[in-house]
Amino acid sequence: MKKYRIGIVGATGAVGQEIIHLLEKREFPVAEARLLASARSAGREIQACGNLEVVKETTFDSFNGLDIAIFSAGAKNTLEFAEAASKQNCVIIDNSSAFRMDKDVPLVVPEINGDCLEQHKGIIANPNCSTAVALMGLYPLHKRFGLKRFFASTYQAVSGAGAEGVILLDEQIKQHFSIETQSAQVESIFPHPIAFNLIPHIDEFRADGYTKEELKMRNETKKILNSQNIRVSCTCVRVPVYRAHSISINAEFDSPVNVPDARSALEDFSGVELWDIPNAQRYPMPLNYSEKEICGVGRLRLDHGFENGLAFWIVGDQLWKGAALNAVQIAEELIERKCLKTL
Repeated sequence: MKKYRIGIVGATGAVGQEIIHLLEKREFPVAEARLLASARSAGREIQACGNLEVVKETTFDSFNGLDIAIFSAGAKNTLEFAEAASKQNCVIIDNSSAFRMDKDVPLVVPEINGDCLEQHKGIIANPNCSTAVALMGLYPLHKRFGLKRFFASTYQAVSGAGAEGVILLDEQIKQHFSIETQSAQVESIFPHPIAFNLIPHIDEFRADGYTKEELKMRNETKKILNSQNIRVSCTCVRVPVYRAHSISINAEFDSPVNVPDARSALEDFSGVELWDIPNAQRYPMPLNYSEKEICGVGRLRLDHGFENGLAFWIVGDQLWKGAALNAVQIAEELIERKCLKTL
């Protein structure tokens, strides 16, 4: 079997570490794992794909000889180094928002629109974590009934804000129960305390009252499903959960819907499982879907607010299907379709 030289930009970050783990777990054919990060992380030693690798600073020459580079270091770094990587015939899979809405860059969830990879020009974008998880439930229903519009409320884990989010939740919980530290102030990356709280605010607010995170769900859904007519309204909420995003969805379809056909569509779709026996307390929860490759769908029912509506609940690990796993699956799909090289 041919093996590939793969670079991981942001290798020391939360998503970068998950990429390394998944490359090993899924036995990706790695000839070289080149770990790249900022200057302050250079020199660290990390076990990756069977070897002890030294982290190197990301420079314009870092991509020489690589087949694939997975970027998980933010849009600024992607924009800085993408052109250099492409010129060195290295295909970029990017986890940031840098190229998601670029008309020349495919925005890909492999189970949904993997065929778009055959038209790539050297850069492929990963969708936002909540979009990826939501569409794993919506797409099979869209295929069966024709999606018209949907409303989504997300319940997003603190690890979606990076390792700092997990540390902060830990510290605030300890602070809450500790008399000695009750008056101490923990520096926060969130606008309000997150322990024992819900914050209906992720990313910056726009003039229309929506946040950028909420608009990602709208814009990315239209691009991935290749339909500008789908209408989307979303409210994104940060919750005191360590890992795995949950999303409540109310969707309206063009065709008449029924629960048995909806269940069949979901059961036949790769990447999701129907975990839905409410009377037996069986429904997806973040604790059950952390570090799980598939997403779970439950609470499936007719929506009383729409004529052709379905309501459901979906949970998925945002560090995996919402980021690292989807990126690795894109790399696998590129190899399977024999469309790895840049144009």
